[in-house]
Amino acid sequence: MDCVFCRIVRGELPSRKVYEDEGFVAFHDIRPKAPVHVLVVPKEHVEKLSDYPDTEEGERKLGALFRTANRVARLLGLPGYKLQVHVGEKGGQEVFHVHVHVMGSPG
Repeated sequence: MDCVFCRIVRGELPSRKVYEDEGFVAFHDIRPKAPVHVLVVPKEHVEKLSDYPDTEEGERKLGALFRTANRVARLLGLPGYKLQVHVGEKGGQEVFHVHVHVMGSPG
């Protein structure tokens, strides 16, 4: 895929990364809506959250996505935070690669 998040995952576009592991990359949003606003992006291209299958494999992938978002929030020292996911064009999704917004203020 050639979406902007795939290009960030491959290192073709710059980002301010805060976390990376074998399955995910987290980086600062370029248009922050909170003092801390980070995107958690799976390295695997999936267009939208509703594209994950309703199977054990889909459940595993969704669980890993939210576990990673929680991990990132801890790493950033956020005592409280909001997770936001836009699903599909009518849900406000602008980049069609699954991502979770982690937003909050440092402790």
